[in-house]
Amino acid sequence: MTTVIFSHGQESGPWGTKIRAMADTARESGCEADSIDYRGIADPAARVRKLIAECSGIHDKLILVGSSMGGHVATAGAEAVGAAGLFVLAPAYFMPGYEDLTPNAPELPLAIVHGWRDDVVPVENSIRFAAACRAELHVIDGDHRLTENIDEINYYLKRFIQRI
Repeated sequence: MTTVIFSHGQESGPWGTKIRAMADTARESGCEADSIDYRGIADPAARVRKLIAECSGIHDKLILVGSSMGGHVATAGAEAVGAAGLFVLAPAYFMPGYEDLTPNAPELPLAIVHGWRDDVVPVENSIRFAAACRAELHVIDGDHRLTENIDEINYYLKRFIQRI
């Protein structure tokens, strides 16, 4: 069995519209799906520790999915939890003043989806990260939240799950 674990962004919650829609896609693809609640935890390192703790009891194949800061957290924790794949949306890589916190790319399949019109995390950050590790990159006509692009995201997520 494969379990998909979602990590939400700084300003959202564990079962927002986007995560609910992606969880449905994961379940339709034969996976279990869960989302970690990071509300009240502002420190990315504390979020990574929570991700690792929450995944410690899961013995299925793991796919981590993260959005914005959740993408950063999922990337930082992927190797520690033994993830088989990493799918991130507008990940908070190379943020001004926090460049040194950007995690190294894990040695596993990685897909990034980012919006051209993102005014929170510059799309150039994902292009830079993807180029450095040859990740799969989908740059689409969306903003930071990508809520208007859920059909495209689910298309890429379904293909990613099938590959893993």
